Amino acid sequence: MVALVNQAAPVKNQFGHRARLSLSPAGVRAVDEQAHAARTLWNLLHVWWRMMPREKRTLAKADAAIRQARKDIDFLADLPAQAAQAVLKTYFRAWKNCWEGRADAPDFKGRFRSVMSVDVPQGRDLHITRVHRRWGMVNLPKVGRVRFRWTRDLPVGNRADAQNRITGARLVKDALGWHIAFRVQTLENKPEPHQGPDVGIDMGIAVPLALSNGETFEHGEWLTEKEKARLLYWEQRAAQRKKHRGPGERASRRLQHTYDRIAGLRAKAKRRALDWQHRTTTAIARSYGTVVVEALTVTNMVKSGRGTIEAPGKNVAQKSGLNRAISGEAWGRTVTLLTYKTAQRGGILVKVPAPGTSQRCSVCGLTAPGSRESQAMFVCKNSACGWTGNADHNAARNVLHLYRAGLALVPAAGRAVVRRAKRVKPATAR
Repeated sequence: MVALVNQAAPVKNQFGHRARLSLSPAGVRAVDEQAHAARTLWNLLHVWWRMMPREKRTLAKADAAIRQARKDIDFLADLPAQAAQAVLKTYFRAWKNCWEGRADAPDFKGRFRSVMSVDVPQGRDLHITRVHRRWGMVNLPKVGRVRFRWTRDLPVGNRADAQNRITGARLVKDALGWHIAFRVQTLENKPEPHQGPDVGIDMGIAVPLALSNGETFEHGEWLTEKEKARLLYWEQRAAQRKKHRGPGERASRRLQHTYDRIAGLRAKAKRRALDWQHRTTTAIARSYGTVVVEALTVTNMVKSGRGTIEAPGKNVAQKSGLNRAISGEAWGRTVTLLTYKTAQRGGILVKVPAPGTSQRCSVCGLTAPGSRESQAMFVCKNSACGWTGNADHNAARNVLHLYRAGLALVPAAGRAVVRRAKRVKPATAR
């Protein structure tokens, strides 16, 4: 007797994984030279594009120009040939994105304004091996074997095949040093529908994430007191040294070194914030089947309150501080992480309209402007109700109620519209 098993077809999954490289001083210098060569090659391509007639701007002619430039200019040979081809393809793709309205037209890359990066198009050139639990080894063209921080299992060795493999990588430099971003392709079974409960989430500043079931996710300062003191010291030094720079003059090496110190501390704080977001969103995606959030337009929320000369704004300093706090919490990135993490585990993420969620009583439904008496306390103005409780949890329950009432936002023709669900889930006890 043969049992028939209903299995879903495997789904191809493509994602990136970024890891820190451990380069020697000679390795850092070699990768820096490759990145500068790639940036110069991009600028030469841009000059060639602007000089050539439109009918001669073809991929074949650009490839011939690149090969000739690598022969004429010695330091362009520091860049591997495949990485040079990747620069060419990226440049043409940038123009295609511009023509299709997805991005602005490509421009010159400045030495200090652009991100230093080198592409490794072929995954077979990497020869990745795992040394032990914390470190792996990767082969970088014209650099050699380099250690990288092993923080995730990768399809290498016996685990690699035609469907599960690393298709390429990109070397990227930030304020904390060089990193490698692997392009990973896997074949995975479609996850079963998540059987976890529904939850609404209210995102704020005092309480970063408040859930409708009363749970909260909070964090402390991203920098220690000693690190904040160092950051203030270097910012003061930068302001002092900037006074001695004339209009239009380039920053001195000493000032640039000060800027690098500031960028390093800020990058460390950003990395800690991103780590907290990853841990928090993973815990939420594992526990809940449907995650409901507000459809916030963060770009409009962080607009300057300065106003115009005819109509100057009020409380500009307070609005600037609020904008920095909202940007620091990175609500948009939280929603992005929740979107793909819930999908990986069989759950869904739903957005509902944001207006009124913080001023509406989650018990009787009355919306009154003065109900939120403070940042943390909500008091219902309905004399027949009079419910009091935590304001953030009240807003999270309202977010969940909107979803259960069928008021979910569905994107249509580039905009979000409210669409009522055909089936309304019964409300549970509060």
